[in-house]
Amino acid sequence: MIEWTRTRLMLVLLLVSTATVGLQPQAPSAHPRNFVRINDRVIALTNVRVIDGTGAPARERQTIVVSGGRIAAMGDTGSTTPPADARIFDLTGRSIMPGLVMLHEHLYYPTSANLDAPMDESFVRLYLAAGVTTIRTAGTFNGVMDVRYAKAIEAGAVAGPAIDVTAPYLNGPVSSPSMQMSQLADAADARRQVAYWAEMGATSFKAYTSITRAELAAAIDEVHRRGLKITGHLCSVTYAEAIDLGIDNLEHGFAVATDFVSNKRPDACPARNAGERAIAALDPGGAPFQALVKKLVDRGVTLTSTLPVLESYTPGRPMPRALDVLLPDLRERVEAIHAQVSQDRTSLDASLFPKEMALERAFARAGGMLVAGTDPTGYGGVIPGAGNIREIELLVEAGFTPVEAIRIATLNGAQYLGRDGQIGSLAAGKQADMVVVTGDPSTNIAAAGNVETVFKKGVGYSPVRLVDSVRGRVGLW
Repeated sequence: MIEWTRTRLMLVLLLVSTATVGLQPQAPSAHPRNFVRINDRVIALTNVRVIDGTGAPARERQTIVVSGGRIAAMGDTGSTTPPADARIFDLTGRSIMPGLVMLHEHLYYPTSANLDAPMDESFVRLYLAAGVTTIRTAGTFNGVMDVRYAKAIEAGAVAGPAIDVTAPYLNGPVSSPSMQMSQLADAADARRQVAYWAEMGATSFKAYTSITRAELAAAIDEVHRRGLKITGHLCSVTYAEAIDLGIDNLEHGFAVATDFVSNKRPDACPARNAGERAIAALDPGGAPFQALVKKLVDRGVTLTSTLPVLESYTPGRPMPRALDVLLPDLRERVEAIHAQVSQDRTSLDASLFPKEMALERAFARAGGMLVAGTDPTGYGGVIPGAGNIREIELLVEAGFTPVEAIRIATLNGAQYLGRDGQIGSLAAGKQADMVVVTGDPSTNIAAAGNVETVFKKGVGYSPVRLVDSVRGRVGLW
C-alpha cells in the first residue's frame, strides 16, 4: 500500500459519494478441482510458440512434455516425440510462457478510505486466473490469514499461486488514520517483531514509510540472521541510507525515494509530495541519479516496478480493467474516483508517471535487477490478475521489449526469491508452471492477457471458471 496514495484517496473521497461496504463472513473455499480443466499424468503440448522467460527470442513449433508436475522434455515438434501414454494438445496459434512471479502483491482491498479488508479467497483465484503462479505479499494487516492461505495452497486445498508471505509492516509512528497498522517502539521491538513473525511462518519482511534508521538496521540484521530477505517502501529513510544498512529490495521503483529532497531531515519524511516533486524533476542522466543507480547496482539491491498503481493516479490513463469482479458499489466508487483523477489537470502524477518509467528503464539498462508487481491498493483501481498483465504492458510502454518485460515478470522475480532453479523460466526439469495464451506476446504484449490455460505444477486451471467464481463478489471475501 502506498502511504502517499492514501492521503490523496481521502481527498478524493470528499468529492465522491459512495456506499459503505458491509463486511460479510468469509465464504468457504471452493475445492480446487472445480477449476481444473487438465489433470492427466502425462501431457504433450505440441506446435506451440515458446517464450521461455530468459529474454531469448520466441521459438516456433515447439513441443513440451509434462510429467509428474515437471517439464520432462522440450524441443522442436519435429524432433520431440511425446510418450505413448501422453494426452496430446495441439496448440497451434498459441504461445506458452512461464507462470508469472510477481513481487508486490496483497491479499487485501481498500473497501473504504479507512479499512483494508482481507480478500485472500477471491484474490488468490484472480491471480491464478491471469497466469500468476507465484506471488510475494508485500505487506499485510492480517499475517495469520496470509500464512494459512499459503500453507493451504501448498497443500493443494486451495487454488492459487504459491505465496511468499511478507509479515505485517514494520513501521514507525503511524500518521495514517487507519487503525490496522501497528508501530515499532524502538530497534529492540523491530527485532522482536521479525522474530515473532518468522516463527509464525512469514518468509519475507517489509519496512514502511516512518521507520527509523536504527529500527531498520535492527530489522535487517534480524531478517538476515534468519536467512530471509527484507524490502522497503521508504520515506523517512533514504534509499542510499537503506542500501548502506543492507536492505535487499526497494518498492515502487524510484517513485517514493526521498534522496533528492534538499531539506530532508534524518528519520523524518519530507513535507507531503516533496519527494515526488523531486523525482518528477530528476534528470535520469544527471550525476545525482547516476550515483544512486551505481550504488544500487554495486550492492545488488533489487527494485520492484509497480506501474499499475502509479497509472491509476495519472490523468488521461485508461479506466482500470476487470472492475466487474467487484461488488457493484465498490465498482461505482472506483469509476467515480477515476473520473475525478482524469479531470485533475494539476496532478503531479502527470509528470511523475512517465519519469518513473524512464528511471526504471535507466536502472535496468545500467545492470540493475528490476522485478515486477502491481500493488492492488490505493483507491482500488488495480485488480489482481488484470493488474499483473497491465504491469507487463506498461513495462513495454516504458521501453522494454516484450520478451524483456516477460523476463522481468518471471525469471527476475524467481531469481530474487532464490527459486530460479525451479520456476521463472521454461526448461526441462523445471516445475511446470506455465501460461498458455492465444496470439504472440513476443510481438504484441497485449496477447499476454489472452489466457487460455494456467498450469501450476502440471495441473491446468481454467481462467474462466476461476474468475466467474468471484465475479461481482470481490469486496466480501
